[in-house]
This record gives sequence, C-alpha cells and structure tokens, in this order.
Amino acid sequence: MSKKHVKSDCKDEKNENTENSEAPISEQQSNVLSDFGITSAENAPHNIHCLSIIGQIEGHYELPQNTKSTKYEHIIPALAMFEQDTTVEGLLIVLNTVGGDVEAGLAIAELIAGMSKPTVSIVLGGGHSIGVPLAVSAKQSFIVPSATMTIHPVRMNGMMLGVPQTMRYFEKMQERITDFVARNSKIKPERFTELMMERDELVLDIGTVLDGKAAVAEGLIDKLGSLSDAINSLYKQIEKRKKK
Repeated sequence: MSKKHVKSDCKDEKNENTENSEAPISEQQSNVLSDFGITSAENAPHNIHCLSIIGQIEGHYELPQNTKSTKYEHIIPALAMFEQDTTVEGLLIVLNTVGGDVEAGLAIAELIAGMSKPTVSIVLGGGHSIGVPLAVSAKQSFIVPSATMTIHPVRMNGMMLGVPQTMRYFEKMQERITDFVARNSKIKPERFTELMMERDELVLDIGTVLDGKAAVAEGLIDKLGSLSDAINSLYKQIEKRKKK
C-alpha cells in the first residue's frame, strides 16, 4: 500500500472517530432513558431532554411496587451523561413529587444546580418537601397556577433514639436544605424557616402550602407559567449560550 493510501486511511479513521465522539445518544440508551421517564423531542429547534421527577424520591431503601417513585440511581448517572453529551443542549425538569428520601433528593438537586448547560424546571401538581429544592435547582423555575409547594421540616419514619444527637442531626439536615433553597431562589432563609414552622396551615403537622401565585410572590419560584413558557425560557438560555 502506498503512503498516499495509508494517509488517506488514517484521515478516514480520524473523521470516523470525530463523528462517533459527537454522535447522539444511541437507540439502546434512548430506550433505557425512556423507561426512566426521560425523553427528547425530534424535529425541535433545539435538542433538549425532558426529565420527569414524579411520586416519591427513592433513596437507599426500595419502596413498595405499587408506589410511584423516582429512583436516584437512575437519575444521577443520567444527569452526568447529559452534562457530557455534546448533542444535548438543555434539560427540562418536570416535577410532580410528594417528597421522599431527603438526602437522595438533595443529591439530585445539587447535581442539577451544578450543571453548566441550560436547565429549566416546571412544577405541575405539587412539589412536596424535598421537591422544593428540586424545583429551585434549575437556572430558571416555573410553576403552573394550580400547582402547590409544601414546605415543612425534615421528618423520619421508623424507630429513632430520643437523644440530643438525634435532634442535632435533624437540625443540621434542615440547615442544609434551607441553605440550598436560599442559594438557588430569591427567598430569604429566615422567611423559609418561618413558612416551614407555621402551625395553622397543615392538619397534624407544621408547615405551609403555597399555590403557584404565592410561591412566586415569596420568591421561591421565579415565574408563573405553562409548559410553553418553560420551553421558550430554555430555548432563550440555549441561544444566549451559543452566542457566547
């Protein structure tokens, strides 16, 4: 084989490797993501992925089979993949959650907040407990008028030791959540704590339920809006990022 041919073959191989590095998510990966409630649209102006966080956030312990849940071991690697994938331009997070594992939910929220790519969240139905940090973790957050945000202190099921260390553990966990929410929204930590400790809102519990309009007024969520508003906001972020 001549040197010319060798050079040509190397060039073809290089092009092939380049194409593979920028190739979209494979069909097998796409099927797996669909099973996890993660989808992308075809023939859209920009390639965005939709991440659904519904039901309870499942952490270290499995929930009953008849319980709708979002498993953190599915979501965490998917977020890492989206951050690295050159074909994914942005992420839309759709929330309708009743809470769940606090540490798992906060871990997911921290990953979303740390993404460099455009992110938008929209709360539909409800954002209960750990759903609040998840809602504010995106660069822009929306809530539909009929949705609610439920704010209450950290709770734990099962047997607990009635010792000062247990109370301090709860306090530290609550401080982490309050700090995250305050850093990623416009609400002050003192106001968030005040809403969390409200005694006249919930039956057999303390806390506050905010509808969509109230959540925006408190500075917890950025804007009141619909699905189209959230997608348009995501497109604007993507176009602004491309100009830079």
